[in-house]
This record gives sequence, structure tokens and C-alpha cells, in this order.
Amino acid sequence: MPETTHATSAVLPALPALSAQAERLIELGVHELAGLPAVELRTFAAAAEAPAGGESALLAVHPDQAPASALAPLLRRDGKAGFVVTDMPDVDLFAPLDTVVLPDAPLYLLTGLDRGDQMANWSPNEALPALTAEARTPLLLTEGIHWVMQQPAVLERNHCFMTIGSRLRKANGALDARTPALWISNGTGRDGRERRNAPKVGWCWAGNRHTWLGFASATGRRVQNL
Repeated sequence: MPETTHATSAVLPALPALSAQAERLIELGVHELAGLPAVELRTFAAAAEAPAGGESALLAVHPDQAPASALAPLLRRDGKAGFVVTDMPDVDLFAPLDTVVLPDAPLYLLTGLDRGDQMANWSPNEALPALTAEARTPLLLTEGIHWVMQQPAVLERNHCFMTIGSRLRKANGALDARTPALWISNGTGRDGRERRNAPKVGWCWAGNRHTWLGFASATGRRVQNL
């Protein structure tokens, strides 16, 4: 495996309470994108709320209900809206890997989130088996977007992340070599200067390494507290 650039991932602020996360999604109109009444998000969050001192979790909407192309523009950084790179028009065709099992529900929770800073300068092909060996599941692109929606500080220069749980399959069944990621635009090239510092959904090759990209993962997904 490649040499790691950090011993562990940075300690990030705690996620908001699930009730606050539900209100954030409602404020952004995610419930309307997903075709869900606001009361359903509030009820789910209230039922799944962790007790004081309990494990925090991220509230996510199933990607079938709210695709990445609709969620990305809701991201904000320095007052600028998020966007998907122009050479990723098929972003919504990136689906969960066969090893990633999603709850059969419109709303679910992710636990034990980690940005994967310790894997910076690894390639996606190297990181995936390592995460699997640690019993961690890679985040989907939509899950990564939800994380940044609720905790914008998770996306910072030189410490952004890939979401390799989402991949595109070619007609022959092989995986497309692109792997999705979330980072901050420099406002160069086709991004446009007006998008400098905006949150960006892009992609990297599965065999390439980047010193500024970790690999976001979680310990699991569930629909309610056990």
C-alpha cells in the first residue's frame, strides 16, 4: 500500500442532531425533490434521535429519491452554489457498488463517518479493499453531498474526499474508470472564475493518487436505532 500522509483523519465538529438535520433538508427543499412530506422527515428524525451522549449519525435520502445532480446545486461555500463538472453529464448513473447494501427505505442513517484523510495519496483501487478489510463501507456520492450539506466544514482545501461507493457500469458490465469525488473549485478551466471556492462534484481515475483526496466511509447504514 502507498505511504499514508496522515496518521488519522482530522477531528471534525460533531454532526447536528437528527432533528436539526431534518430541518436543514426541509429548508433546502430536499424533501420536495424526493417527493416526501416534511412531516415524514421530522417523524423519522424524532424516532431515530440518539440519546444524549449517543452515537451521532447522518440523515440521508435514498439516491433513487434524490439524485446527485439535484442535490449538488444545494451545497454552499462562501456564498457560492455547488455544481457538477461539465464532463460528468451521466452523474446520476453512478450507482452503489454490489458490495454496498442500502436500506430499502426513502430515509436512512449513516454511522461512524470518516473523511479518510489517512488514505490521502492512495488510489481508489487501493483504498476500496483496505476499507473493506476494516469493515467500513465507502460513501455514495449522494451521501457525501448530504454530509457536506449538514457539516460544510468537512470540505476544506487540501482535505477533500472521494465517494467510491458509487460507480458507473459499462454496457459490458465492467466498471467505468471514473470515481466520483467532492472538492473545492479553483475557478479554472471549464469551471469558470465565478465558481472559485464553490463546492464541486467531479471525478478521478480509479488508478490515480491525489495527496488532497481522502476516502469517505462509514461503519454502517440503518433505518433506525437498534
